[in-house]
Amino acid sequence: MTMSTISFNAYSTHATSALDHKSSMALINQGFHGNSTNPSGVHLTRRGRLARTLLVLSLAVVLLSAFGLKAGAGTADHVGTPTAFIQVTVAPGDTLWSLASRLADGGDVRSLVDEITSVNSLATAEVQAGQKLRIPLR
Repeated sequence: MTMSTISFNAYSTHATSALDHKSSMALINQGFHGNSTNPSGVHLTRRGRLARTLLVLSLAVVLLSAFGLKAGAGTADHVGTPTAFIQVTVAPGDTLWSLASRLADGGDVRSLVDEITSVNSLATAEVQAGQKLRIPLR
């Protein structure tokens, strides 16, 4: 009396004999160990996968910081030392240029005129007698 074993293949619903079992397992194993999952044939170690991941993350950080600087996130607009101001009441006949030349102390008058215009949110360089202006001290 001959005994035969029957096994069920996980990938098919038909029963196979013990002899057919080896050949069907060989076909199944080829799918897992062949180059179909890794076409390049390169197998990375754990250390290699870690190095690849760190490289990709560092490139992402560099790109994000470059985009942040482009958007103005890395600019500083004179943050730090607060600027002191004096308040001046404009006298009859005064202009921004005359005020700036008196208070520039030999510095650049044009840049002081620009600062006075910016600090006081003036649309034009015209000032009127009695108007109060904040002038930055240098």
